[in-house]
Amino acid sequence: MTTALEENTSIGKEPETDEAFHIETHGVDYIKLSERWASPRAVGGMWAGASVQIEYFIYGAILMTFGFTFWQALSIIVLGNLSYFILGLTSLQGPQAGTTVFGSNRAAYGPNGSRIIAFFNWITQLGFEVEGIFLIVLAGMALAAKAGFSAGDPAKIIFVVVAVVIQGVLPFLGHATIVKVLRWLTLPFLAIFAILLAFAIPHATTTGVAHGANWETYLAGLAFTITLSGLGWTECGNDYSRYCRPDAKKSSIVGWVFVSTALPEIAVMLLGAAVYTFIKGVGVTGTTFSALAHQHIIPSWFVVLFLVFAILQIFAINGLDLYSSGVTLQALGLRVKRYVAVLIDSVIVLGFTIFAVLSTSFSSFLHDFVDVVIVWIAPWVAIYLVDWALRRFKYLPQQLQRTGRDSFYYRNGGFFWPALIAQLVGMFAAISGLSATFHLPTWLNEVTSNAGGADFSIYLGIGVGGLVYLLLAGVAVRREADRQDELLAAAPTE
Repeated sequence: MTTALEENTSIGKEPETDEAFHIETHGVDYIKLSERWASPRAVGGMWAGASVQIEYFIYGAILMTFGFTFWQALSIIVLGNLSYFILGLTSLQGPQAGTTVFGSNRAAYGPNGSRIIAFFNWITQLGFEVEGIFLIVLAGMALAAKAGFSAGDPAKIIFVVVAVVIQGVLPFLGHATIVKVLRWLTLPFLAIFAILLAFAIPHATTTGVAHGANWETYLAGLAFTITLSGLGWTECGNDYSRYCRPDAKKSSIVGWVFVSTALPEIAVMLLGAAVYTFIKGVGVTGTTFSALAHQHIIPSWFVVLFLVFAILQIFAINGLDLYSSGVTLQALGLRVKRYVAVLIDSVIVLGFTIFAVLSTSFSSFLHDFVDVVIVWIAPWVAIYLVDWALRRFKYLPQQLQRTGRDSFYYRNGGFFWPALIAQLVGMFAAISGLSATFHLPTWLNEVTSNAGGADFSIYLGIGVGGLVYLLLAGVAVRREADRQDELLAAAPTE
């Protein structure tokens, strides 16, 4: 039996399928129960493929440039990756809501208010895509150097154009294709990292930095790691878990997501930190991979193999970012198919990446980007989860698909002002405790300025944003939850 919800949210008359190597027609719309093919284990498998990859190796090496001892870096890597528990929590709404993160986010912020947050996310996804293409270009330049070719600016631009064209293929096809390819790449990359570990063990040292870093720097490194691990993926969780059925066990989703991300990333980041102790330029120099290309400890044949597979996997990882940015663009209100949104994003990423590659180093770009992400995402994730808890962990799926006055979540002109106020206050709190790589006036950066540069941004953003929302919206949202339960009980089922 087809429900009214399914009739109202279908896209034209196209077949709505999610098959590997076919173009997925779904976007931010509701996924019918008959099309919910994924299990918690399948979701975990996808995230495992996204975790055993070169970016985290580079992050581990960059972390050592803060001045940490290996043991300090070890503790930061372990603690930072515990944030994947939050990704598990932000993957629990999709099975019941049947839509993406910024489809369900309409409940907390209102359909129009959610567009503001969706815009922040869209910019964030574009930034992660630029990061991935940046690394692909740098790996390509390192391979060219191994072949005796020195890439100038024209060659860099050609690398960017080719990379952007290739990276668009997976997200253009969609969810099932991305899941399958990431699974395929997991085992080969596990083998490659195991070989690299064997080369690293005789040369790595735990005393690579003589004195280590102070506690203020430690907190900055922890914020860097948290943001680039679990926190930085929270705005994507339900984009992939929505293919699970509503009765999927919540503990299984959280468990599979956490185990499939935190454990492999801890291992890969530690490998990057270990390699840095004997190849100091890894993840540091303007070309990032040049240190690998010019060192004589790891065999040249393996470096070539490593870089080739790194490029392949970054393409797949960027597929996740492009997919999420595509459905976020739809959530912003752009009335295009999901795969058309992917093409639009690819063109924008092309321009941004050319500018980034020609004007800055990778590590500088990454540090600045992390600071920007923290400011909006820390309060948002708290507001999103507090709202969901106040609603007794349920939404009205059909109402999430409505963005006009007939939506249950429309409220005052499509905005829920308590959420927007909490977001603004939380962002101010995050900035006040941000140890930024760029200059901030003292009045805006009061906490960090008076704490020797220590970074409290994530904790202040989450704590203040969540608490302000609870105080401003708690009573109203609980009343909405009562009405939600009544409407859910009366809603037709598939």
